[in-house]
Order: sequence, then C-alpha cells, then structure tokens
Amino acid sequence: MQQLNTTAINTIPYAKQPVEIVERKGMSHPDTICDALAEELSRSLCQFYLEHFGLVLHHNVDKALLWGGTSQPLFGGGKILAPMEIFLAGRATCEYKGIRVPVKELMHDSASNWLESNFHVFDPAQHIKLHCLIRPGSMDLVELYLRQKETGIALANDTSCGVGYAPLSELERVVLQIEKKLNSNEIKSLHPEIGEDIKVMGTRRGDTVELTIACAFIDRYISSLHDYFDKKLHLASLVEHETKLTTHKQVMVTINAADDIAAESIYLTITGTSAESGDDGEVGRGNRVNGLITPYRSMNMEAAAGKTR
Repeated sequence: MQQLNTTAINTIPYAKQPVEIVERKGMSHPDTICDALAEELSRSLCQFYLEHFGLVLHHNVDKALLWGGTSQPLFGGGKILAPMEIFLAGRATCEYKGIRVPVKELMHDSASNWLESNFHVFDPAQHIKLHCLIRPGSMDLVELYLRQKETGIALANDTSCGVGYAPLSELERVVLQIEKKLNSNEIKSLHPEIGEDIKVMGTRRGDTVELTIACAFIDRYISSLHDYFDKKLHLASLVEHETKLTTHKQVMVTINAADDIAAESIYLTITGTSAESGDDGEVGRGNRVNGLITPYRSMNMEAAAGKTR
C-alpha cells in the first residue's frame, strides 16, 4: 500500500484573496457539447461491452471537434444556412469474439438523444451533421484490457493525474447556480426565448461581484429589437434575484455586453447555441469535471470526457 502524503498549503485562503475569477460554459456552449457527446459515446460503449461481453473493453473516444454552421436569425424566426458538424474521433474495440460492435450507430444514437434531451428547440435531423471517426485500438492496449477478465483487476492503459478541491467558494457556487437555474426546465417553460448556450463569468474584487453573462436568445420568441431588450432586462432581474439566495455581496449583472442597439447588433440565434454560426468547439476546452473553470485554483488541463483508463 502506498503512503498517503499530506502537506499544508501556506497561502492566503482562496475566499480571502483580493481577486477571484470563475467561469462556467453552459449546456450548449460548443465546448460543452463536445465534452458531452464524447462522454455519452463512452457510456454507450461501456454499456454495450458489459451487456454483451461482461467487461468494459478498450476505448478512448476523447477527441471531438464541432465545426460551427452558418445561420440567418431574424425576429420571429430565421433559417439555418449550413448545419453545424461534429466529428467524434478516437479508438474503440469494434469486434470481440466474432461479435461486431455497432460503434457508428451507438455514436449517432447517443449524440442525437443527448441533443434532443438538452435543447428545447434543437432538431438534430436538420441542425447538425455527425461524423464517426472511430478506428480500432492497437493490439497491445486491447490485450491489456482483456487481462482484467482473468485477474478481476482493472488495469490502466495510460498515465494520468487528477486534481480536486473542496469546498466551493461562494463565487463558485454563485456561477454554478446561475447557469443551472437559467438552463432549468422551469425557466425554459416560462422563458423559452432563453437558449441553452449560457456562459457565466464571475469576478470578485473584494466584496463586489461582477457577473458577465453571454446568453443566446432564440429568434422565434423575439418579435422586435424592443422586445429583445425587454426580455434581456427581465433576464438580468432573474439573475439578480437568484444571486441573493447564495450571496449577500453586492452583485452587478451584465447580459450580452457586446450588444449595440444603434447598430441593431444583438445576440440572436435560431437554435439557442452560438455553434450555429458564431463559434466552434473542442473536447477539453471547457469546464473541468466539477463544472467550472477556475484559473485561481489548482487544475489539471487534461480532458476527462470520453476516456477510459
């Protein structure tokens, strides 16, 4: 048994430092989509392997790229000009004991199910193209996984390390709660104009908190520029109310800071995600496993989604 080593961290407690920055990329941010679809494919493979073979076979499907589409949002409803495309790449055991593993079908089903479950206006059949770029793994790594059947001990096929911390700071809890609240079924039922691509950046300077929120509004639920700004103001009030449940600090909220009313330049989408036109995505560029991006904390920058070790 290896010895457990503990060392005290001799520094100012995190919550007492003068400046703190926390970010969360929401449900349909392009990077979050890539992480989610890689993880869903890994889960589907694990389930298939266990049901058919009694053990999890070798796979790493942790490479995903979202190539954003092009769109023309309009008040009352625009149109998608070119769908976004997602490329899922990696390695998997594609056949075992003469039984074919339907990797491509598992990828399409798991991705479509996740997208349908987590977007309220997104149609995978129209708005996205999926590409399966999964090939068999090397023989030595496949054999390594088969050894666990003989020994009953799960073996690792790579080196890695993990970093964690607890508890969350007050600002971390605020950022996490705001995104989860705005992407809840309750809010979507009451305010369908709010898309799932919600990115929350929280900055604390002393006892003052600034929340900068990028929220993709959905065009079919917005009738005019005036209606957009009315709904944006209402969203800000929702955020302010929610923050009071978590912190007593002074909180300033900014929604879609790049909006320019004079130029009629606003954050309007058809699907509720910037991936339809404004952004691309990749596995590992988004939230850490606790759902946050915390540059003032110790972090491991390796992507966790889609891996088996």
